[in-house]
Amino acid sequence: MTAVFVHGNPETDQIWGPLIDALAEQGVSDVAALSPPGFGAPAPAGWAATPAVYVQWLRDELAAIDGPIDLVGHDWGAGHVFGLLAEETGQLRSWAADCAGLLHPDYVWHDMAQVWQTPDAGEEAIGAMVSLPREERAAMFAGLGMTPDIADSLADGLTEEMGRCVLTLYRAAAQPALAELGGRVLNANRPPGLVINATDDAYVSAELGAEMARQLDAPQLTLADRGHWWMIEDPGTAAAGLSGFWAGL
Repeated sequence: MTAVFVHGNPETDQIWGPLIDALAEQGVSDVAALSPPGFGAPAPAGWAATPAVYVQWLRDELAAIDGPIDLVGHDWGAGHVFGLLAEETGQLRSWAADCAGLLHPDYVWHDMAQVWQTPDAGEEAIGAMVSLPREERAAMFAGLGMTPDIADSLADGLTEEMGRCVLTLYRAAAQPALAELGGRVLNANRPPGLVINATDDAYVSAELGAEMARQLDAPQLTLADRGHWWMIEDPGTAAAGLSGFWAGL
């Protein structure tokens, strides 16, 4: 089996480094980390950057990987995983994702996402982030709990191209888009899944995540007192939970 990881915004695949190292210590070494276009990988000319386009990108990337595949998504990477599940894909042996509360009909986008979804205000906010000196961008990510090497990678990845993709992606996902996606996922023929629920995630509440796990009939990997970047904060616990889930399939 191949474990495939896909990250979100405003990230690069470096966020998975501590978790991949922890998995290797448990004997899980067949892994691949995918970078969505605009988020650590160049966006092709004319890239639309909508949720549907990213789901097709993910489908194409998975088709080039020898299966069976255990897919793991974080943040918008989780959103792409959910989009793939809604299409009843047969490419996966299993899936695991955080931010399951995104699918709940009561989910409300966090404050910064709402700014990005607002014309002019979103462009102004993204422009301010991108124009920061590299050192200040790295310090911003370090303040969110990133290790220095990961903070440096994310600082380099925060480009105008990423900014354009952020605005398009979030505006295409304004509600009720996520609530509708949740309905499609619940009605799809899904492979076995695991909901990763970090209790201190500031962007998606653990309560909504737990409720969606129940509706998805998926076990939970609850990471108590961990935040949005749980794979950096507590890679050992996350690796044990993932490897245990895969071993039971």
